[in-house]
Amino acid sequence: MTEWVKILLDGYIVWIVVYFLISFFIGSKRVFKIFLSVVFIYLITFFAKHFKLEASYEILTYVETWLPLALIVILAPDIRRSFETAWLLDNKKDMAVLGSQETKNHIVEAVMYLSSQKIGALITIEKHNSLDQYADRAIIMNSLVSKELLINIFTPLTPLHDGAVIIRGDSIRCAGAYYVLSESTKYDKTMGSRHRAALGISEVTDSFTIVVSEETGTISIVMEGIMLKINDREKIYEYLNMFMK
Repeated sequence: MTEWVKILLDGYIVWIVVYFLISFFIGSKRVFKIFLSVVFIYLITFFAKHFKLEASYEILTYVETWLPLALIVILAPDIRRSFETAWLLDNKKDMAVLGSQETKNHIVEAVMYLSSQKIGALITIEKHNSLDQYADRAIIMNSLVSKELLINIFTPLTPLHDGAVIIRGDSIRCAGAYYVLSESTKYDKTMGSRHRAALGISEVTDSFTIVVSEETGTISIVMEGIMLKINDREKIYEYLNMFMK
């Protein structure tokens, strides 16, 4: 390989590496794409070393040095989600503790009131997968579900208005629970943290979550990674009855 060809090739590889790094850090963080990116780095490093492309090899060697740390930072949400999924599968209950009709009534009435006042809310109803992992980091309540208590919890500027309420059977297990936000691209990228949290918990558990938007008062239900906007009282009852049966 002549010297001028090596210089051109070296410069071209440097340009590819810079372009790749920019795309890598501002693009998708999905595991498969990251895996392909890592393979690409090692292949192009071998190529640069074999043909003695000094500038490219020096940059790539520096990238390789920091690559493990970068992967840990970038993959942190995926690693955490994997651990959470494994933990929740191991803690799957044979029998779900489902609430009574009275509990359903209190939930729906509270949600309709919060919606009318444009008060943000995040209510998750547990089924087979135990949500104790999240409850243990929140404020334990173990209180009977009531419309008044749910409204009071989410009233702005009160100590528990942030985070989610977890309901198990006829009890409010906890308030102020926080979930890992979903990275799904199926929905509007401007979606707020409450809605992404609802999607996140639905992706790793069989729970049912109701979200009230504080900007619009819109009510959404979320389960199995699917979000539906429903502002009709009877429709909410219908989905609750389907879930809590």
